[in-house]
Amino acid sequence: MTLRCAVLDDYQDVALSLADWSALAPSVDVRSLSRHPATEDEVVEAVGDCEILVVMRERTPLTASLLARLPRLRLVVTSGMRNASIDLDAATGQGVTVCGTSSGSAPPAELTWALILGLARQVVPESTALREGGPWQSTLGTDLRGSTLALLGLGRIGAQVAAVGRAFGMEVTAWSRNLTEERAAACGAVRAGSLEELLEGGDFVSVHLQLGDRTRGLIGAPELRRMRPSAYLVNTSRAAIVDQDALLTALREGWIAGAGADVFAEEPLPAGDPLRTVPRFLGLPHLGYVTRNNYTAYFREAVEDIAAYLAGGPVRVLAAPAGTTG
Repeated sequence: MTLRCAVLDDYQDVALSLADWSALAPSVDVRSLSRHPATEDEVVEAVGDCEILVVMRERTPLTASLLARLPRLRLVVTSGMRNASIDLDAATGQGVTVCGTSSGSAPPAELTWALILGLARQVVPESTALREGGPWQSTLGTDLRGSTLALLGLGRIGAQVAAVGRAFGMEVTAWSRNLTEERAAACGAVRAGSLEELLEGGDFVSVHLQLGDRTRGLIGAPELRRMRPSAYLVNTSRAAIVDQDALLTALREGWIAGAGADVFAEEPLPAGDPLRTVPRFLGLPHLGYVTRNNYTAYFREAVEDIAAYLAGGPVRVLAAPAGTTG
């Protein structure tokens, strides 16, 4: 019997070219879907015949209700070793094994700097003016050297962002609930005494926290009010850490100089979403992890995960029914 496997949300249509899927033949027939299924019905119609799904990050949530409509499903492989949009309990209860892959921390750290530099030097408005025949030089850039980079979170990604900030000659401060002075010092940063202290002192505030009950909505209107009017906020972590309505108000009313984000509450961002047109905002379509090396690792390890599952010894297991080996 040949199993059916679908790669969901292959936006760039590169999944089948970045790994040797033929290693799974003839046991598995693989196809990729570049169009995002917007509803549960569309997902069921597209992949209801599949025993295996490969999902990209959190693009298509695998909720309990959706999983219940995919009775043939036996294995899910997600890029990365965390995916908050997969109901792991529901998957386990339905007899579905969930496996992950590695995910590099360098690409999102690099993308953070694309946003910081884009905001600091007004890259988009200046480039747009040049292309459209607008004024030659109309803005003043913000200097990085001598300014303060305030990091909300100092894990793998935050530490790499800190290193680049120091190379630019910035003062680096950091805060999270569990951050120690020793960890901060090891990363070349000064630990702020509180979130409020971090926000009040930062010229560029960059978010690098995991989303959870304690971080959801952590940056709201009061926190944005504490930032300097000349400061910029950058979020490449999770949209829900920053209250989106408060951010829109802050940008419209000029509480802060601007904001950059690579993550949104709903992705793809709806055509009429106000973030598409709000002033002082630089947005990117969740490109933090979208690099050739990262994708190659994702899909190569997805093939490995599928092969190991078929051999009876699944690897990189995030959730599995009782009695599953690996």
